[in-house]
Amino acid sequence: MVATTRPSKNRPPKGRARLVRFDRTERWLHWASAAVFLVLIVTAAVLYLAPISALIGRRNLVRNIHVVVGLMLPVPYLVARLGPWAAGLRADSRRLARFDAEDSRWLRTFGRDRRVRPAKFHPLQKLNAAFTAGSIPVMLGTGAIMYWFRPFPLAWRTGATFVHDWVSLGLFVTVTIHIAKALADREALAGMWHGRVTRRWAREHHPRWLEDLK
Repeated sequence: MVATTRPSKNRPPKGRARLVRFDRTERWLHWASAAVFLVLIVTAAVLYLAPISALIGRRNLVRNIHVVVGLMLPVPYLVARLGPWAAGLRADSRRLARFDAEDSRWLRTFGRDRRVRPAKFHPLQKLNAAFTAGSIPVMLGTGAIMYWFRPFPLAWRTGATFVHDWVSLGLFVTVTIHIAKALADREALAGMWHGRVTRRWAREHHPRWLEDLK
């Protein structure tokens, strides 16, 4: 009689095995940055939208909170990037900064070519990361000119206000889309919350990343 091996109750079914997508440092950076952006969006809404401003009041306090939190924009990244715990973040930063032929094909067809096989990051995720990273120094510089305006000529202050407002709007749009996409894909959200995704999800959405892991 041949003995058969029964699958362990603790072993996930084939295709449901969990893969590490983001380490603890990357998840901390994401949620710390998300908290900073959330405060900035809420305080900006109070400052720029008259109905909300009238409802909340205390405009000077809200403005000071907006400025102080705005100055903290690069802090989570610097803490995460400069420590000995940043190996995963450095690797993913290189992935986000690199566009290859597959990404270019996806952008040309806007995802209609089903033969395109994304790596760890989707082309739109790379563009979003580039826009967000580039926006931080712009927002810091223009915000500083707006708040400490006395040394700067009127043309600089006017231009800083224009750029600050429009980049803020762009960030609001991209953050809103990012949240909507995350809520629509609970597995991707779990990957940023718990750090792990299923092998099946990786095969469906990021097949080249799964191959790289192998």
